[in-house]
Amino acid sequence: MESRLNYFGNPIAGKVLKHINSANKVLADSMLSTTTQELVKIRASQINGCGFCTDMHTKDAVHDGETPQRLHLVAAWREAKVFTDAERAALELTEQGTRIADAAGGVTDEAWANAAKYFDEDQLAALLSLIAVINAYNRINVINQQPAGDYQPGRYG
Repeated sequence: MESRLNYFGNPIAGKVLKHINSANKVLADSMLSTTTQELVKIRASQINGCGFCTDMHTKDAVHDGETPQRLHLVAAWREAKVFTDAERAALELTEQGTRIADAAGGVTDEAWANAAKYFDEDQLAALLSLIAVINAYNRINVINQQPAGDYQPGRYG
């Protein structure tokens, strides 16, 4: 499979990615745990059918010490006993924030309040922003049909 466009080599796309990557760096440096960040990125990428991002973030999570069992259960997190209540709240917010078009009211007050039990205001700002950023990356890669499977951890810094 070939991508539709050499997005990573295109000057316009490079400018766009520079800004998205800068936003992602702010989030990576936030007080939101790396584990939670990777779970959010994986779940949004699964929902959006982004193989490129799913490949990247599962490999990054393993590289950071995540267990295969937890990674295999991200898509079925509601039934899995391996996630903390905070991780569950983040995953719920991720699902609702990613599936905005599927829900008449968008993200529910209940999902937001549940997340607010586990994350302070700065962490909530990071979580909300992370959901938006990973959805942007997913859309770029899905529209471009970016191939998945050959990502190596640390490849993009």
